[in-house]
Amino acid sequence: MRRSLVKHFGSGIGLLAYACLCASAQTFSQRGFLDTTLTLYPQTAPNDTGRAVTATLLRYEPTWTPKPWLKLSASFDARADTHDQVERALHLDWQDRSLERPALSIRRLSAILKHDKFTAEIGKQFVRWGKADILNPTDRFAPKDFLSVVDAEVLAIMAVRLTYSSGSNSFDAVWQPRFTPSRTPLLNQRWTVLPSTLTEFQLNDLGSTFPGRSSFGARWNHNGPGYECSLSYFDGFNHLPLFVGTFDPNGVDLRRTYPSLRLYGGDAAVPLRWFTVKTEAAWFTSPKNQEDEYVLYVLQLERQIHDLTLAGGYAGEVVTSHGNGIQFSPERGFARAFLGRAMYQIDPNRSLIVDFDIRQNGRGSFVRFEYSHAFGQHWRATTGFAWLRGDQDDFLGQYHRNSHGIVGLRYSF
Repeated sequence: MRRSLVKHFGSGIGLLAYACLCASAQTFSQRGFLDTTLTLYPQTAPNDTGRAVTATLLRYEPTWTPKPWLKLSASFDARADTHDQVERALHLDWQDRSLERPALSIRRLSAILKHDKFTAEIGKQFVRWGKADILNPTDRFAPKDFLSVVDAEVLAIMAVRLTYSSGSNSFDAVWQPRFTPSRTPLLNQRWTVLPSTLTEFQLNDLGSTFPGRSSFGARWNHNGPGYECSLSYFDGFNHLPLFVGTFDPNGVDLRRTYPSLRLYGGDAAVPLRWFTVKTEAAWFTSPKNQEDEYVLYVLQLERQIHDLTLAGGYAGEVVTSHGNGIQFSPERGFARAFLGRAMYQIDPNRSLIVDFDIRQNGRGSFVRFEYSHAFGQHWRATTGFAWLRGDQDDFLGQYHRNSHGIVGLRYSF
């Protein structure tokens, strides 16, 4: 099965490359960038003495539209870094199942077909659900790269997506035949903070055990007079893992497993005179009682004032049933907190972004500042810092040694 899928992907890449050579200027477009970022940590961590990390990313994104009803989209990444977060083996990855980031990968490769009121997308693609901007409980087809927890990037999935739009209603159905997990922090690096009971043992990372069956989801969205709302359903697996540990004479063996998940969610947006109200909630249930069952919800206010965009609100959690597993869940870690974002477009070339997350009990906080400046048509420089503080037993507070500054330079083409 795996060889067959790889063969089909290889054929798809070859077809896309041939199409790019044959396409006219009106139907083919391409873009990309080369980005280098330096991250500086003032403090070391117990399991990581590194203070400086350099990462380089080359991304190329071609798009071909051979027919009005057919669009082919692709995205390819090449990466390197100085902190062993990127694999050193050079092979073309399309699964996004590795613990490290792949050096060469197919980020996206899909075909979009349109006919009348129907749109179908087939292949590796991005599927995003929800309306809130600061946390999206209903966004279940969007695993993320959490190697650096506060700088998560969404990963694409292998899926078939069918959308039907008619008037003020749209229906979205997604079938995911092959599971894609979120990427968790590496055990020997600073974004993994171990319980004190495990610090005396050697940890052996045994990798992951992936689910065998497919996942399915459906969403209905309605645009009404002065409001927009949706309902969603998901039946599959949590892309955030449970950790299973066993003791042996050589230390502790850890393995990631991905529990069954059934989710019921909804979201809404209501524009008012002074601001727009957005809310989103989802009930996470565990059919096999492998993890906690809980409700995550967000209430957000958003306002645009000329070139300033403000969004802020509260993310809450209600646990309805407790499980036995140890789960890595930034979504829950960022909840029970006040969250916000401010974006100011100073001029066409300069922008400023401030993010914050402050726990309601005051035991953890995260603030990020980022300034970006474009030079000419191709160059953009970025600088900023992230500040984390709090108690060791709080999700945010445990990363109090991970405050950092960044300097980045990007060339776009």
